[in-house]
Amino acid sequence: MVLWFKGRYPQIPGWDCPFRGITGIPGPGCYLTRATSAALTGDLHRALEFHLFGPIVAAALLSWSVMALCKRRLIPVRFRLAPISIVASAFALYWLLRLVLSYGFGVVGSPGFPAPG
Repeated sequence: MVLWFKGRYPQIPGWDCPFRGITGIPGPGCYLTRATSAALTGDLHRALEFHLFGPIVAAALLSWSVMALCKRRLIPVRFRLAPISIVASAFALYWLLRLVLSYGFGVVGSPGFPAPG
């Protein structure tokens, strides 16, 4: 499989997504790493083109890092089930929306999946 994104983002390895390799459709996390990388480098527009959750993950990573450093613990907070369930549900619904828009209506780009080229 040719990886169209190789070379565009040299800081991110061009590995194939196992979910996409098996099913032929992008998985819920496809483009999330690129979106997070773009958000961390300050390119919010590009991050949102890749994945809506990219800036959210970038903010969570920064917050987690600051809290871990301040509390001197790798896991600085206790996890609660309710917020995790809400975020996981929103993540799944966003993926389904992208699938319907991209494969059902032919939408290319945000909020659908990015164009492969």
